Amino acid sequence: MNHNGTYQGWSCSKIGDHHDLSIEKLLSSVPTAGQVLVSVKAFSPGFPDMLMTQGAYQLRPKMPFTPCAEFSGVITSAGPNVSRFLAGDHVIGTVRYGAAATQVIAEEENVFRLPKPFDFEKGAAFLIAYKTAYIGLIARASLRERETVLIHGAAGGVGLAAVQLAKVCGAKVIALATGKEKCSVLKKVGADHVLDYADGIFKDRVNEITAGRGADVIYDPIGGAVFEESLKCIASLGRILVIGFASGKVGVVRANHALIKQYSVIGVRAGEFGRLHPEQGAAAMEQLLFMAKSGKLMPYVGSRYGFEGLIDAFDEIQKRQVVGRAVIVV
Repeated sequence: MNHNGTYQGWSCSKIGDHHDLSIEKLLSSVPTAGQVLVSVKAFSPGFPDMLMTQGAYQLRPKMPFTPCAEFSGVITSAGPNVSRFLAGDHVIGTVRYGAAATQVIAEEENVFRLPKPFDFEKGAAFLIAYKTAYIGLIARASLRERETVLIHGAAGGVGLAAVQLAKVCGAKVIALATGKEKCSVLKKVGADHVLDYADGIFKDRVNEITAGRGADVIYDPIGGAVFEESLKCIASLGRILVIGFASGKVGVVRANHALIKQYSVIGVRAGEFGRLHPEQGAAAMEQLLFMAKSGKLMPYVGSRYGFEGLIDAFDEIQKRQVVGRAVIVV
């Protein structure tokens, strides 16, 4: 691979603790066929990125590696066969890892024009959260107008994206989060009902709001006890979306209960969905970018850090204090 100067990037050289990450001088590469080199303006660390540095994620890169998957920036150069971009274009994009740096090489197919209403910070916080929400609610759960959606961890990145997308679809949203600050943000972004986990059992309130029917679609990035309680307020023919296990625990479903209530348990891995079904993945992206351009979807950046602030951002993510997304400005 050709090298062309150096750049700065965060480096993970041993697994276990994100506090061991360090900023290093790395050798630049030249983009090959179908790739673009992007000068990074902002990147957005997420929960899976933190897990990857701890060796607790399904993808385990070879050491040392640069973490983080999502970025925005300006195209510096394009490899052969790249048809959609020129140097100077403002873009957003994803890589499996490598975005926590001043530059990144990405596959052209995973890079998109920065939607007009977004600045670089909002751009860096868009793709993964909204794609997860779209694949979950629309591609997998076939959410319909006027259905009721229960969204867990609704003040987090994937949660807030799901709230906004469900509202665009004309659904009724019951959003759950912890604490007054998060709950007030959820009211601002248009959730119909906002419940606080601190108030205890939520199933009774959900059943009350839905006049005993339960929620048609349940969006769950938390797992564990939250997942199990959700099954007590799911509508007949409802769909519960397994987005992740932020609680660190996996919920259990009893097959006889699923039979009686006739609900579906649906696993959602947005990136993998696009890899297995490229056409459907591309169609989802087209829809999302259309909604973003028309101002219907707007990422919520709850915290901003300078380039040196990645460890602090991961700390905030670990303590579940982030509202929306944390963004590192390069």
